[in-house]
Amino acid sequence: MIEQVLNRRNIMQSYRSGYQHIVDIDLKSFFDEVDHCILLQLLYRKVKCPLTLRLIRKWLRVPIQINVKLTKRRKGVPQGSPLSPLLSNIMLNELDKELEKQGLRYVRYADDFSIYTKSNTAARKIGNSIFLFLKDKLKLPINREKSVIRKPVNFKVLGYGFVPTYRKGDKGKYQLVASEKSWKLLKEKLKIITRETTPMSFDERIRKLREVSQGWLNYFRMASIHGKLKELDGWLRNRLRYCIWHHWKKPERKRKNLIQLGVDPEHAYQWSRTRMGGWATAQSPILMTTITLERLRKRGYDAMLTYYEKIAPHLNEPLYTRTVRTVV
Repeated sequence: MIEQVLNRRNIMQSYRSGYQHIVDIDLKSFFDEVDHCILLQLLYRKVKCPLTLRLIRKWLRVPIQINVKLTKRRKGVPQGSPLSPLLSNIMLNELDKELEKQGLRYVRYADDFSIYTKSNTAARKIGNSIFLFLKDKLKLPINREKSVIRKPVNFKVLGYGFVPTYRKGDKGKYQLVASEKSWKLLKEKLKIITRETTPMSFDERIRKLREVSQGWLNYFRMASIHGKLKELDGWLRNRLRYCIWHHWKKPERKRKNLIQLGVDPEHAYQWSRTRMGGWATAQSPILMTTITLERLRKRGYDAMLTYYEKIAPHLNEPLYTRTVRTVV
């Protein structure tokens, strides 16, 4: 996580310095294309123990099953082991050295890397030279279709996106946001937990919501997501109201519960027999004024926006060091 945070800060510094032409290079099936000979040669420079090298070589050559037949592995690193990312980083450390040798601004996380330049011409020139280095020196193929030159607004890295600050005098400056894909995946997870037909108690729903939402927010705490979180919280509370309404099931039970929540008997009877759908009822005044935010909090619900405001570093800096940031 620390490395990811440092990467994101390096990117923002590059944008502020005018490096806004990004060479986004995609390595084609990287873990399946690692050349064993090159990797073992790199290992031999530092590791002189023959037994260790022999074990690594045997591990690399572990057969793979293709069409019910075991086939010897001639290239690639077996995935799923703690050793895989370590060996991959040893391989790509040569790329880091080449980029530093050329004095380039770059960010790399595992096999995902990007280079930052000040002009489109420089980006093309650097992209071609790095392509040749990867092809000739490391024997790693590049996905030409996905490897392109991008501007910050079209660039996504580790689930983050970038948007202009839209503030007077801040031309060319950007702020971090969560990408649309990240929002979509979060909403899908929340939908599954708050689906009225999912067999779980209300307390269990709240516990799972807390696990998912807090984990997501801890990762995206550096992004400016205040506005979208406020909207998402409103949607999520309506989902919880829908679950409660669905759990009450029978009209008579709904009537009694509405009366307990402070609704007069006449309106309680009318709403308990309503022909409105469950989702429409959840957004109606009758449930929004009875199953209030305060009552949900007493059951353990914590708004995502509240938690975000506690952990977001740019919202918790001392006032005398805090820079003005625009949120979306």
